[in-house]
Amino acid sequence: MKFTSVFDIIGPVMIGPSSSHTAGAARIGRVARDLFGRQPKWAKIYLYGSFAETYRGHGTDVAIIGGLLDYDTDDERIKTSFAEAEKAGLQFEFIPETANKEHPNTARILMGDDESEMSVEGISIGGGKIEISEVNGFKLRLTGGMPAILVVHDDRAGCIANVANCLAMHDVNIGHMEVSRIERGLTALMVIEVDQNIDKRLLEQISYIPHITKVSKINN
Repeated sequence: MKFTSVFDIIGPVMIGPSSSHTAGAARIGRVARDLFGRQPKWAKIYLYGSFAETYRGHGTDVAIIGGLLDYDTDDERIKTSFAEAEKAGLQFEFIPETANKEHPNTARILMGDDESEMSVEGISIGGGKIEISEVNGFKLRLTGGMPAILVVHDDRAGCIANVANCLAMHDVNIGHMEVSRIERGLTALMVIEVDQNIDKRLLEQISYIPHITKVSKINN
């Protein structure tokens, strides 16, 4: 395994005690909020493996809620995120699960408000790094380390090319892209990691492309 930074080994600047169980958990929560696109009103957090066993002692619970409140890993408010969530009107519940997952530090966040709901599953892989492995039933691999766009669309010819052309017209370079679908001809999901943050106008332009039903972004 290659390390590009000392922070790959010791983890990011963070509220402790653990880069995997605290910083990684906060990042899972924050990316989930980004994908949802706004502050959820409620969340059910399903914890697996070591997350389920040690989430209170290692601060996984306060970290995930802090992430859902848009706190970064070094935000002191993570320590009091439960009280901050109450002020913000965010109701939450932690549900330890016994089912086995591929990675021991796995959390699935089901969240929503009066308009919609979303399910996001993420894993903390160490050193504060994460991977988002599933969104609304779509399998994917999203690190959260680069700005990214998630595009839900009808499984039709030309959708992928139209989105790529739109990004090219705005000089946005694609670093990584993958497409997932649950069943042929129905709904599909594009995951596009790019080299720069995406502004709101470009997202709106992508949303106007035929057969596009939802666009979300993660800024780095």
